[in-house]
Amino acid sequence: MKTDVKSEIPVYTIYFTLSYDVSCLLTSISEEHNRISMHGVRTALLEQQAESIGIPLVKLILPEMPSMEIYDNEISKQLETLKNKGNTHCIYGDIFLEDLREYREKQLEKIDMKAVFPLWKIDTKYLVNEFIKLEFKTIVTCVDERYLDNSFVGRIIDNDFINDLPANVDPCGENGEFHTFVFDGPIFKNKINFSVGEKVYKQYKSHAKDDECMNGFWYVDLK
Repeated sequence: MKTDVKSEIPVYTIYFTLSYDVSCLLTSISEEHNRISMHGVRTALLEQQAESIGIPLVKLILPEMPSMEIYDNEISKQLETLKNKGNTHCIYGDIFLEDLREYREKQLEKIDMKAVFPLWKIDTKYLVNEFIKLEFKTIVTCVDERYLDNSFVGRIIDNDFINDLPANVDPCGENGEFHTFVFDGPIFKNKINFSVGEKVYKQYKSHAKDDECMNGFWYVDLK
């Protein structure tokens, strides 16, 4: 993102002291399903979300279950394109996963860009409570069955949801326990309307090296 220009989007956390001109949102899309990778959210809803927030959307189109080599190649090409348009930084929402932060930083170093992590090491219980207090609205679209059963998918994140989480589940889902779709909040011009469809169970091969296990996930279809 281009630096030294104050963003028109309000920043609510006191920990985010730098100003950026946010030029676009970058999201990976499954080419086969036309949905956000892992979240399972339809591209049409993603487009409405970006339009309501008022930031242009850039889609990274990926094949179903791409290898790390394919992912690295595709994201590198997209980041190079963004750099050539004048962008200097990428902002990520990662909170405490050290290996993921290291991966992102090394990826950007190759093309002389910088990574920014405004939420880094902030207590996740504090973050989710602030999120709720600020009246952002988000629905759980996917859960990893290793952590949560299918009763959690399709729920709105509120105080009851947080209180119902097992002790081993991070309240922001930072370990991939669940994924969400934000549909309303103080930075939205209008609420994103949708209906909640059926729940679907899918299994995917683990990305861990030498791990042949299949991991199961529950999704809810938002229309």
